[in-house]
Amino acid sequence: MISRRLLHCFNRSSKLLNNKNQYRFESLNDTSNLTEDQVLVQQAALNFTKEHLLPFASEWDQKSQSPIEVYKEAGKLGFACIYSSPDHGGSGMDRVSASLVFEALATACVSTSSYLSILNMNHWIIDTYGNEKQKAEWLPQLSTVEKFSSYCLTEPGSGSDAANMKTFAKKDGGDYVINGSKCFISNAGFSDLYVVMCKTGENERSCILVPSDAKGLSFGKPEVKMGWHASPTASITFDNVRVPQSNLISTEGNGFKIAMTALDGGRVNIASTSLGSAAQCLAKTKEYVGQRKQFGKSIDSFQNTQFRIAEMATDLIASRLLVREAAKKIDLNHPNKTLYASMAKIQATEKCYNIVDQCLQLHGGYGYISEYNIERHLRDLRVNRILEGTNEIMRLIVSRQVIKQ
Repeated sequence: MISRRLLHCFNRSSKLLNNKNQYRFESLNDTSNLTEDQVLVQQAALNFTKEHLLPFASEWDQKSQSPIEVYKEAGKLGFACIYSSPDHGGSGMDRVSASLVFEALATACVSTSSYLSILNMNHWIIDTYGNEKQKAEWLPQLSTVEKFSSYCLTEPGSGSDAANMKTFAKKDGGDYVINGSKCFISNAGFSDLYVVMCKTGENERSCILVPSDAKGLSFGKPEVKMGWHASPTASITFDNVRVPQSNLISTEGNGFKIAMTALDGGRVNIASTSLGSAAQCLAKTKEYVGQRKQFGKSIDSFQNTQFRIAEMATDLIASRLLVREAAKKIDLNHPNKTLYASMAKIQATEKCYNIVDQCLQLHGGYGYISEYNIERHLRDLRVNRILEGTNEIMRLIVSRQVIKQ
């Protein structure tokens, strides 16, 4: 159910709920299976996207500029803590609502939507597994994005193979002393808090909070990437970084469980950003092929174009249905939640990337230039098949669970 705080935020802004200015991103947006609250959340997110993201996303991409103030505006609507409890500022919504938000934001900017997914994941980790002191210290500021956070799992020699993790936290008096490195960390060097997965024993992985002012914490130069230019990415080095043992989330050895449960939601969120990008590109392409003429006809009158549109629409709707079903499974804590989250990530990230690629093809040369934004969506979507567990690992998870059942 939508929180009272979030409803208040929505109702404060007449721009967001002005029906005359509603941002309808595609004709296939069927809301019949959504609750009234979910429809309200979706429309508010779409209108927020129209006002705060759509006019500026290309500039952020070209300048590799992180939209700090936009994240803070999103925080005012509760978009940085969507499925966290309201006790410490969370919005208290369900995972379907979260999927709707990330899908909506990604219609303009996949990079911005994806980083908000990370903010939500970190907030949820502290809200779910942290103690009362940790929640009180960090969650109110993370909720409103007064403070930024990063999720630190991947290492140079350890991605999906978390058992090969090298970063180690050793007890020293009342502190942990952390040594090691992390790579491909979104917002590294700019965040105020790092949620770090590391070893605390030979076969023991734990989750520790590391504030940005901890001595010995250093960052590599921002990576030059194919996409996600509006979200800086860098490596992190921990050189005898000392933090109090009270920064441990949950208990020692519980880090793997925390990481895996958080990633279930992260995979659905990332899949949702793929939906939004594909939906926007499909909408633009339907308009383009109706206007573009060849041999005296609009190109949507050719059967080849019609069949491509049919395939893209089918793949989009099938992906959306699976993503929302996976979101429901997480809300229900269903035994198959990891299975569905993995399947949803495979389906949505691959099919939606292909949709955007076909949209670029149908735009011809115009699709290849930045003015039409199709190429930006294509670049931003490519990494979705890699992060939050590669799609090869997703297939491994799916196959194991299907064979076991």
